Amino acid sequence: MSNTLHDKTHRFIFDNTDLRGQLVSLQESYQKVLLQQQLPPVLLPVLGEFIAAVALLSEVLKFEGILTLQVRGDGPVPLIMAEANDSGHVRGIMNLRPDLTENGALPDCTQFDISSLKKLVGEGVLTMTVDPQQGERYQGIVPLEGESLGDSLAHYFEQSEQLPTRIWLFANNKNCGGLMLQSLPAQKVKDHSEREQQWNTTVQLANTVTADELFQLAHEQLLYRLFNEFECRVFPAREIQFRCSCSRQRSENAIASLGKQESFELLQEKGKIGIDCQFCGKHYSFNKNDLEGLFGGKEGSNGALH
Repeated sequence: MSNTLHDKTHRFIFDNTDLRGQLVSLQESYQKVLLQQQLPPVLLPVLGEFIAAVALLSEVLKFEGILTLQVRGDGPVPLIMAEANDSGHVRGIMNLRPDLTENGALPDCTQFDISSLKKLVGEGVLTMTVDPQQGERYQGIVPLEGESLGDSLAHYFEQSEQLPTRIWLFANNKNCGGLMLQSLPAQKVKDHSEREQQWNTTVQLANTVTADELFQLAHEQLLYRLFNEFECRVFPAREIQFRCSCSRQRSENAIASLGKQESFELLQEKGKIGIDCQFCGKHYSFNKNDLEGLFGGKEGSNGALH
């Protein structure tokens, strides 16, 4: 199977309707995300769905900056986070409850019920954050709805954007991908019953998509197979790749945010301050000379201080 089929998104619209969609399939970029995460195999597809979802959403939400999709809860998997930016760079992490990894070994797969996102995350919320290069940061929070990430995202769009939305997500230990449909405000079609019929028909057709089709067919071929009774216009592909946005500067900012006294106390205790990026595994180390010039940073890091 050719890699040219993967690691890209395609935006599409149905002419003479107010419906639009997005299609994504990832392989190499997804594998590079997984290489950085020490997780039981049963949990890899869960993280894959988040990577596919954030790649889909970053194309629909037009901005220059970073889109972050995150769930936090009190279950066996208290944190799942995925990010994408306007350049098509993605990254993601999944954290397990500390008591499950305290012996240094991966926990048994039987400890995780993957039948629903709620059972993994526990009582929690879904957060979508848009951090544009220009303009104000925006964050939307909704409770976890339904059994899947797709259900929760559909609920988010209906609550925050008032746009009927459906998202189909697929992932295994090698590939991840997804399909998104969205109904826009009435412009081309004013009749309510006609709009409803068009929406229901496209959703029923999309319900037939399979993981094998998404991972093995070219996007244009898959869209024709699904929606050949509509005039589906496909826009040029957007490439997706794994790339981490961590840097020494962001690590410096994280240390500076601790304050001078706490930073030097930590340095005295440890001999040095190290920050490990959870997304890519890169290590940043700081000694006494480094600390003297750090203060003044304002933003934190996605790393772990030790």
